[in-house]
Amino acid sequence: MQGRTHCHRNQLRTVLLLIVPSGLVLAMGGLIGGWVGLVVGGGVALVVSSVAYFGSSRIALRSVQARPVSEAEHPELCRIVRELATVMRLPIPSVYVSPVSTPNAFAVGRSPRYSAICVTRGLLGLLDERELRAVIGHELGHIASRDVLVTSVAAALASMITAVAQLAWRANLRRRGRVSVRGRRRPSVGVPLLLVLGPVAATLLRLAIHRSREYVADMTAAQVTGDPRALASALRKLGGAIRSAPPVRDPALRSVAALMIADPYREQGLPFGAGRLLSTHPRTRDRISRLERLAGSSTPPQ
Repeated sequence: MQGRTHCHRNQLRTVLLLIVPSGLVLAMGGLIGGWVGLVVGGGVALVVSSVAYFGSSRIALRSVQARPVSEAEHPELCRIVRELATVMRLPIPSVYVSPVSTPNAFAVGRSPRYSAICVTRGLLGLLDERELRAVIGHELGHIASRDVLVTSVAAALASMITAVAQLAWRANLRRRGRVSVRGRRRPSVGVPLLLVLGPVAATLLRLAIHRSREYVADMTAAQVTGDPRALASALRKLGGAIRSAPPVRDPALRSVAALMIADPYREQGLPFGAGRLLSTHPRTRDRISRLERLAGSSTPPQ
C-alpha cells in the first residue's frame, strides 16, 4: 500500500512539474511580447514539455555517452538486471554502460515498460557482484515507483527555465538597443527580474525531487536482494570514491546528477551546510545507517 501511494504521489508531482513551468513560460511570453509572445510561449511550453516527457531518457543517456550492451558483452550485469526485474515483476529494462570513470549508476524511463538502467565503467570496476546486485535493485526500485519520470522531467524543465530566462535577457538587450533615446518606451524591469527568477525556479524544480525517494529505493533493494549490508557496502565505496576524486567539472554529469544513486557533487559539498540544503540526495552516511539498522548491525558507518 505504501509503495502504491508513493507511486501515485510521483505521478501527481510529474503532472505539476509539467503544468507549473508551462504557466511560467506563458507568463514570460506575455510579459515580453504581449499576445504574440503569449502564443509563442504556449508553443515553446508545449514542445519543451513533450520533449521533457518523451525524450528526457534519451537526453540523459546521450549526455554520458552511454551505449546499450548485450548479455554477450556484460553477462553478469545483464543477468542481474534480468533476475531482479523478474523477481519484482517488472519488464526487463534496457542495459546501458557509460565510459565515465566516476563510479555511479542511474535509471531512466517514463514507465517500467520504457525504462533503462545505466552504469558507469567506474562502478563496474569498483563493486563486487553482491554490491552490484544491490545497486541494480536500488535502480529497479526507482523504476517501480516512477521516481525516474519525476527526476527526468524536473531536470529537463529546470534546464529549460534557465535557458529561457537567458534568452529573454538577450532579447531585451537587443530590443533596448533599437529603441531611440527619444522614444517613450521605458526600460523593462520584467526581463531582468526573470533572469534572477529563472535560476531560482530551476533550483526549486530540482528540490521538488524529494530526497526520501532514495530511502524508498534503498529499502526496495534491501527487500528484493535480502542483503541490506551489500547496498550499505556499495554506498560506502561510492561515497569514498567520490570524496577522494578531484572535483567533478563535467557538465554531462551535472545534468544527470539528480538521477544517480550517489550524487557526484553532494559529497564535495558546499560550506555552512548549503550543500545538504540544495542536494537532491540524503547524506550517504544516513542511508548506510538505515541499511545497517535494517540488517541488525551495530557497526557504525565509516
